[in-house]
Amino acid sequence: MTDLVAIWEVGLSDGIHKIEFEHGTTSGKRVVYVDGKEIMRKEWMFKLVGKETFTVGAAKTKATINIDAVSGFAYEYTLEIDGKSLKKYMENRSKTTNTWMVHLDGTDFRVVLEKDTMDVWCNGKKVETAGEFVEDGTETHFSIGKHNCCIKAISSGKRREGIIHMLIVDDGEIPEALE
Repeated sequence: MTDLVAIWEVGLSDGIHKIEFEHGTTSGKRVVYVDGKEIMRKEWMFKLVGKETFTVGAAKTKATINIDAVSGFAYEYTLEIDGKSLKKYMENRSKTTNTWMVHLDGTDFRVVLEKDTMDVWCNGKKVETAGEFVEDGTETHFSIGKHNCCIKAISSGKRREGIIHMLIVDDGEIPEALE
């Protein structure tokens, strides 16, 4: 990776993905790696600016690397996820998902709730859940190994805050992770 010009980390429901981009400014070569695997290679491109589009993660999320000339032989590389800048995508994602980090039986688990679908992901795999209505909201039950887990959704009582989601593992509440 001699022409490595950009590295991004993108948090999706199935995990955090590392995107690396090589750009040969003399040959026009473009190579994209996702999680260390080469997924796209173009040799001898005459046009040094442009964009490369590919997918990331289990849900095949659309990603685009924009290559723009800044001045002379200097280039700027920006990453878009689902048509939004990486920053905007991650801000939006924090509104549509909740993420928790849990350490159980010597292993770290990353639990993600997609609020729009109520899908739950654990370490990159969608898990089987059972939802039920309870007196103060809903509960989504699943397990990690032999541990009982539940995501409780209750009203905050404030219109601006909306619904609060809490992860409970073996009767203990897990604080939400900041990604």
